[in-house]
Amino acid sequence: MRIRIWAISIVALFASVMHAQDTTNTKFGKGLINFVAADSSWSVKFAPRIQFRANSSWDYEGEQYGSPEYTFSIRRARLKFDGFAFSPNLKYKIELGLSNRDVAGANQFNRNTPRIILDAVVKWNFYENFELWVGQTKLPGNVERVVSSANMQLIDRSLLNSNFNIDRDIGFQLQHHIALSNSFLIREKIALSQGEGRNITEGNLGGLQYTGRLEILPFGSFQGKGDYIQADLAREETPKLMLGFTYDHNDDAVKTRSNLGTYMFLEDGSLYETDITTLFADAMFKWQGVSIMAEYAQRQAENPVAVELDGTPTGDIVLVGDAINAQIGYLFRSNYESVFRYTQNTFDAITMRSDIKEYTLGGSKYFVGHKLKIQADLSYRTVASIEDNIRFRMGFELHF
Repeated sequence: MRIRIWAISIVALFASVMHAQDTTNTKFGKGLINFVAADSSWSVKFAPRIQFRANSSWDYEGEQYGSPEYTFSIRRARLKFDGFAFSPNLKYKIELGLSNRDVAGANQFNRNTPRIILDAVVKWNFYENFELWVGQTKLPGNVERVVSSANMQLIDRSLLNSNFNIDRDIGFQLQHHIALSNSFLIREKIALSQGEGRNITEGNLGGLQYTGRLEILPFGSFQGKGDYIQADLAREETPKLMLGFTYDHNDDAVKTRSNLGTYMFLEDGSLYETDITTLFADAMFKWQGVSIMAEYAQRQAENPVAVELDGTPTGDIVLVGDAINAQIGYLFRSNYESVFRYTQNTFDAITMRSDIKEYTLGGSKYFVGHKLKIQADLSYRTVASIEDNIRFRMGFELHF
């Protein structure tokens, strides 16, 4: 009897929902919900997204490649909210992660809880071209990292980004731009952050992190913020170029990759601290379907080898060295794109890690730009100039 009542209730609920359905002017790719209050005092755009991945990997075993390993995963499943509150000059962004990779990393410094929050930031345009950001979001680091994972022209970011990026942190950012002419733009960004990465709740473990970035656009703005979107989907009619330079200093850092990596614990439970400096120089170029992105990264540390109070090495070493990454793509009129990427990581001898080179060839089909696409790529990697791995990946992006 009780089951019958539940069944009738569910049918009634669905009938009510179907009867209440209405049409909306929002198009696919512009948000699942895109709403502005009647008095224009606030707005919200809600845009969930999904990325599926299928990977095949062959490791080189002496004289030949071994049997393939296969993995399937939901690489990203995220909920994004943004809009303004009280005034169009006061904007906000919230992004929550649901996939395993997004929420992993629980430890005593975040109260052993899932790291669900990616972005939670308020942006206040308080005077002319000045904007103050407060909260947790991406630091103004290398262009590849700041490009959203939804807007990439290959399956995932490069090894340069994996080893040297400075990711997200919580704190303050001040951003400003100035147009020197109709076709020459300069943007400045500075950040003061905690220095341990996202979702830290137990206070500042070391010193603070200081980041500054300068961007030069000699030919003016890209269409649709295309300097932070891979692939020339706008098919720029005239050449567009962004040159970026970032300096980042993490004072008394306690992790092996500045605000990323593993904590450098000592035997007494305290943390080893050292100053870490990271430099980036990058460029983004687009013109008539051609897109080129190039990056250089360098990380140095004052004392990269973690040691106990008596001078005994703990085994933790800051990942110091440099890297280059370059990729070029061409978008055909059919919205198919071909892309080639070359990445090289060179580590300092003290890290006891071998240099890596990787070559990647990829292709994408854009149905609704980056909002709905399928992608695949094939990579060949060498370690210390010796064959190491071949990897094939494919997947899709569905982004409301």
